[in-house]
Amino acid sequence: MKSIRILTIAMTTVGMTVGSAVWAGSCSAGGTTAAKSAQASTVVSVAASSDQFQTLVAAITAAGLVDVLQAEGPYTVFAPTDAAFAKLPAGTVENLLKPENKEQLVAVLKYHVVPGKVMAADVKTMTAKTVQGQDVQLKVSDAGVYVENAKVVQTDLVADNGVIHVIDTVILPKS
Repeated sequence: MKSIRILTIAMTTVGMTVGSAVWAGSCSAGGTTAAKSAQASTVVSVAASSDQFQTLVAAITAAGLVDVLQAEGPYTVFAPTDAAFAKLPAGTVENLLKPENKEQLVAVLKYHVVPGKVMAADVKTMTAKTVQGQDVQLKVSDAGVYVENAKVVQTDLVADNGVIHVIDTVILPKS
């Protein structure tokens, strides 16, 4: 029950952050509203618009990374789904969302982000340095594409400042 409340609060915060950005973008300096033909989308707003990333968006908010991931980028985000977070041992997500564990949460989330915009067609077996500082192993085979032990299950969710590839498992940095 407590974890649902934490996620709800975090999602509300993200909604306000994303909503405020959209609202600010649709108002002119003179105070009249002017509909823009296309709003800028960020990896955060793309993730927030999907039901499969509620836990990820809550974690990004708790870690204070919303503004970072709304910046120019570009970023490639290997985004674990809610089901991926559910695979973690019981209590792990709730523990990571605690304010006293913010540094650890930031490290985990940054481990899922690679600088640059790498589209699925450009992925090959290789090592890539994450924003967190450690390397991740990308493996392409007949079985699919893997980032460490996580399978890429959906690719190329494009944002103006990067791209999201959906993974089925949360990857954890080496200690």
